[in-house]
Amino acid sequence: MKWLLVVLGFCFTLVEPQAMAQTPGDALSWLGRMAAAGQRLNYSGTFIYQSGKSFETSRVVHMMDAAGEHERLEVLDGSPREVVRSSSEVRCILPDQRTVIIDRAGGRRAFPARLPSSFAGIAENYRIRKGEVGRIAGMEAQQIILEPKDEYRFGYQLWAEMQSGLLLKSRTLDDRGEIIEQFAFSDVKIGGDIAMEAVRPRLARDGDWKVVHANGVEIRREDSGWGVQAPIAGFSLMSIVRRPLGRDHGDALHLVYSDGLAAISVFIEPANQASGRLAAGQLSSGAINIYKRMVGPHLVTALGEVPLRTVQRLADAMEPVAR
Repeated sequence: MKWLLVVLGFCFTLVEPQAMAQTPGDALSWLGRMAAAGQRLNYSGTFIYQSGKSFETSRVVHMMDAAGEHERLEVLDGSPREVVRSSSEVRCILPDQRTVIIDRAGGRRAFPARLPSSFAGIAENYRIRKGEVGRIAGMEAQQIILEPKDEYRFGYQLWAEMQSGLLLKSRTLDDRGEIIEQFAFSDVKIGGDIAMEAVRPRLARDGDWKVVHANGVEIRREDSGWGVQAPIAGFSLMSIVRRPLGRDHGDALHLVYSDGLAAISVFIEPANQASGRLAAGQLSSGAINIYKRMVGPHLVTALGEVPLRTVQRLADAMEPVAR
């Protein structure tokens, strides 16, 4: 089940026209406008994800009705993958593995709805300013620049469509100002009606598929049995969920830390010493860094869109606490 934790890490983060038509004057208000547009607007389009020399094309359809949000994201290159989101549930469909992973909505979201709905404290961790107005996917877009105030987070450049606020392009930058990864619409339609059929799963399911219910149970901090010995300034614990790993495998704790923009997931699961030593180490995928270490009979895995030093420091600081 360890692969499931990594997959979860990757799979799982109608606006009133009058309000969206008002162009905000300051950069922080632009962030709020982008967050609202990504969740509340109807839109459909094709975007390209770039990391190093790797490119991946995806199609996204998003609609809002009285029942809430509905979204289908389909990866068009390589192995087929589809993520179907509603207000209450997220389904990650993996045909090559004949597997469907079902989780509660919330948590990690995909481009262009990457921004959180709340920006409390974000100005304490980033210098935020407006950049130039440019042209993205044939539309005018306002650039917003976020520069980290320390070495524990990446920088960002965001471009929002002028009239609606929808995020059209985003870049993640390292401490040298070089691009780590980039999302950008090649074409997009904003507004208008979208049929419910367009947000339903399209990948055919035949025969026997494995259905994994990843729903966990949220628990209190004092009941987790774990704590951080040396917290990273600006990152706060947002939630702790206990997730079952299947018969005879126990449970995994899933802790989420955030600085208001970047998020780090920490998974703590039972592991024997041999498999744990083999799994321990570090790796990167685009802007996501992963670091694993053994703590007694537990494997601690920290992953997030932050520098490697950040996930390493957080994982190294996780220790069991007496209850």
